[in-house]
Amino acid sequence: MKIDILTLFPNAFSYLDESIIKRAKEKRILEINIHDIREFSTDKHKKCDDYPFGGGAGMLMSLQPLYDAIKSVKKRNCKIIFPSPSGKVFTHSDAVDLSKEKHLIFVCGHYEGIDERLFEFFDIEKFSIGDFVLTGGELPAMVMVDAISRQVEGVISQESLSEESFSNSLLEYPQYTRPAVFKGKSVPEVLLSGNHQEIEKWRKQKSLENTKKNRPDLLNKK
Repeated sequence: MKIDILTLFPNAFSYLDESIIKRAKEKRILEINIHDIREFSTDKHKKCDDYPFGGGAGMLMSLQPLYDAIKSVKKRNCKIIFPSPSGKVFTHSDAVDLSKEKHLIFVCGHYEGIDERLFEFFDIEKFSIGDFVLTGGELPAMVMVDAISRQVEGVISQESLSEESFSNSLLEYPQYTRPAVFKGKSVPEVLLSGNHQEIEKWRKQKSLENTKKNRPDLLNKK
């Protein structure tokens, strides 16, 4: 999968050079390119924002640099994504669906937003990571890139993916590791029993309990 990210703050994406994502890039399962929108500005000072027509607080990202930045990376059969509080809420199902795309382009907004005409020039899908407002689109883009990348074949084992939260409309069960006893707190005995049938039964029960307690809305989707 190829992912192009357009941003005013390229250094914000250093996280994508760590851990699982880094290994997937090294194996060439993922290709992630970060592009500085300022490089596409025709303004002599590389300015990428201006005052909104009609007045109002703050500044808007200018149309020209965004348009040219997208044109520089856009190919046939790519999907363009704009992180925005006004978009549909991004879910595990969206991550799975988007992981099947060959080419994704993320456009990171900033300031008070972007010139609305950009959405008339390009077919852009808006996604929100929650009902709150952030300073820019960089953090939501990283969240979505991480969630999507995990679903790309070869990045993580299928066994791990099948047991993660939301994979079956339930939250994940509790997990434990050594030592078996720490400051008087013990690991549930069933996990030490070696009885895989009972362990599986326990995990399913705990997964259901966890979902009922923390996300009962998920049970209504089953």
